[in-house]
Amino acid sequence: MIVDVHTHVWECPCHIGEKFIADARRTAGESYKDISVDLDKHWEAMQAVDRAVVLGFRARHVGVLVPNEYVAGYVALHPERLIGFCSVDPQDPDAIEQLDDAVQRLKLRGLKMGPIYQNVAPTDSRFRRIMGRAEELGIPVLIHQGATFCENVSLEIANPLQLQPLALEFPRLRMVIAHLGHPWIDETLVLIRKNPNVYSDISALYYRPWQFYNALVSAMEYGVLDRLLLGSDYPFTTPEATMAALRQVNSITEGTKLPRISEAKIEAMIHRDTLDLLGIG
Repeated sequence: MIVDVHTHVWECPCHIGEKFIADARRTAGESYKDISVDLDKHWEAMQAVDRAVVLGFRARHVGVLVPNEYVAGYVALHPERLIGFCSVDPQDPDAIEQLDDAVQRLKLRGLKMGPIYQNVAPTDSRFRRIMGRAEELGIPVLIHQGATFCENVSLEIANPLQLQPLALEFPRLRMVIAHLGHPWIDETLVLIRKNPNVYSDISALYYRPWQFYNALVSAMEYGVLDRLLLGSDYPFTTPEATMAALRQVNSITEGTKLPRISEAKIEAMIHRDTLDLLGIG
């Protein structure tokens, strides 16, 4: 089964603030493309996979507020293929109640968090209590713990190693670190190597071919290629383009003695039993 573990839906500008869009445009320059999501186009793109995780996101600090009801309503149209993840902002006093409602009433099956966007460190008690409740509910958490294009955020709380105390405090909590925690890729690899319920996705990495290749070589050398999950980061790219880039990653080695990533390992990543690993199979 092919699973895209990292796709977004939202309406612009209804759910996405002007500053977030401006920062994305400024950073991307001439390569910027509209990040609005047409649900019909999302659905069309997801025909390339068997299942896809659709992420909500609530991060008032950067002006992103995608209602959990919006995600639940969309995935309910295609339950045979789409799986909804909710999001809560740790700055909201009723974040735990929001999480309970999203899981119990809206039937969303996971949680998306982003400390750097929410301006709350993973070690903060407000964040930790949400992780504790996610463990009690038995749902996985996908966490953006890495760099971003947003200007008004603190990189000091972005290093994936800040998740280590959570992995020890909540050993039954299944966590997925988005984007291999770039640029702290090796930190992510050693973290997922020692913590059996921590994984990472490879979404939004192939745009930097040298970094992408070296990340997979490092994962191979650390023996954790089997802990990496397929993800696209739609609408920034598609699962089809991500799989094509994975299958072409060794092209950078042509005419050199650089190590190659096993094609069998690449196919195993594409066909990973992601839902079973995350307890939502």
